[in-house]
Amino acid sequence: MSGGFRSRSESARHLRSRATTPGKPPSHDGSEHTRRDGHRRGHDRHHRQSRGATGRGHSQSSKTAPTGRRLSRDVPRFVAWDALFRVATDGAFGNIILPSLMTEHTLSGRDAAFATELTYGALRAQGLLDAVIDECSSRPVDEVDPAVLAVLRLGTYQLLRTRVGAHAAVDTSVGLCEEISKGRVKGFVNAVLRSAARRTESEWIDYLAGNGDPLARVALATAHPEWIVNVFRDALGESAISELSDALIADDARPRVHLVARPGEITAEELALVTGGDQTVYSPYGVVLDEGDPGAIPAVREGMAAVQDEGSQLIARAVAEAPLEGESAGRWLDLCAGPGGKTALMACLARMEGAHVDAVEPAAHRARLVSKTSAGLPVTVHTVDGRRSGLDSGYDRTLVDAPCSGLGALRRRPEARWRKSPSDIADLTVLQRELLAAGAELTRPGGVVVYSTCSPHPDETLAIVEWADKNCPLEPLDTVDYMCGMQDCRARNNAVQMWPHRHGTDAMFVQIFRRTPHLER
Repeated sequence: MSGGFRSRSESARHLRSRATTPGKPPSHDGSEHTRRDGHRRGHDRHHRQSRGATGRGHSQSSKTAPTGRRLSRDVPRFVAWDALFRVATDGAFGNIILPSLMTEHTLSGRDAAFATELTYGALRAQGLLDAVIDECSSRPVDEVDPAVLAVLRLGTYQLLRTRVGAHAAVDTSVGLCEEISKGRVKGFVNAVLRSAARRTESEWIDYLAGNGDPLARVALATAHPEWIVNVFRDALGESAISELSDALIADDARPRVHLVARPGEITAEELALVTGGDQTVYSPYGVVLDEGDPGAIPAVREGMAAVQDEGSQLIARAVAEAPLEGESAGRWLDLCAGPGGKTALMACLARMEGAHVDAVEPAAHRARLVSKTSAGLPVTVHTVDGRRSGLDSGYDRTLVDAPCSGLGALRRRPEARWRKSPSDIADLTVLQRELLAAGAELTRPGGVVVYSTCSPHPDETLAIVEWADKNCPLEPLDTVDYMCGMQDCRARNNAVQMWPHRHGTDAMFVQIFRRTPHLER
């Protein structure tokens, strides 16, 4: 194979000789180890084994807290509390701060899995937890000390969505107050959690929803803000309203680990063989694992494979596969490249065609990620604003993977749903229109422009396509034809909307356009 590609057979033999079973959680994709019903696999056994006579649960070994104090007990719960507290007060991201804290406190095995479950589970369920706490507390949730509120969220999550016994959940939460120098509120925490323990999760949902709006009940039951529930309902359409609960449950579930086999380096079949994973249903480059640490996989460490959702793989492939009109100049463009996953897959495909990819990313730190992710591939990174890039027009293929609300990837970012608001959308749609217009101008007539977002919000998807059809020299193509046989994904105007509950991907949107010589009205 030319162009500096590795031999596929040599790559596979090399990896098979070094293959190891991917490490168990904590994983790096923002997942938790909680089944949808809130019951962690094997937790009953673990809790019985680790609780002992004290009833306090988990490791009794002494660790050092960030303040320099010695932790006398229950390090997993302290780590989970610390992660919740930092997410709430410092704006930290759960999938970044938790691995750091677990390394700091040398958590591994079952203790790490338990801390992961508690942290990500409580972050996802925050809306329901706060509603219960507010009902049981003598003061409103927004007036509770943030450190104490993190204790209450942790305890309430254990009561409602795990098999931890009520006594253990309350007792360990009261003990945690001492660990964080909040001993004076032990009585308050004890009273709130004992009140919360009087109902099961389903009973609390019935009580809090009452006879109100059915969508409010769905929001509580699936741990989503009501406005996001409305977005999913609108995106699914009235004909698919019966799917709403399934879509939200899938959006709340732990995602599988998706890998991409980089073309020219290793095949999906070879990657599945050396990892023990399964090939994806749609993407010819994808492999999925139920769990594990992708960083422990030799193919990932050596740049032959990477972590990438199957939907993202299909979008990058569509850029390469949609037919051109006229002679190719070998110029491809990724106008919104950071952090570089789609850029790298596009570049692997471009390399096979003898083409080159220009990658645009305005944020310097994200541009560095693009450079790192695409190292060794035919990519030039430009740290500029895609709306005013200064690049010469005439690209054959352009991807506009526009910045968006990220509502289609909430399952990977547990705290994100509670940080977003409807007011975020208006500014994003202006940016999306401007970027798509810039992409159209940089693409030659007869070339291909692909618009995509990781969101099902109609304002960020179909409304943008309709605007472009009227205001840009772009003609929508039948995008379903380039989705590798994916069913039940067709949206209006020949676009594609993917869904976790239908396709196992993030809720991604994609529309392929052909650049026309001029705006046709």
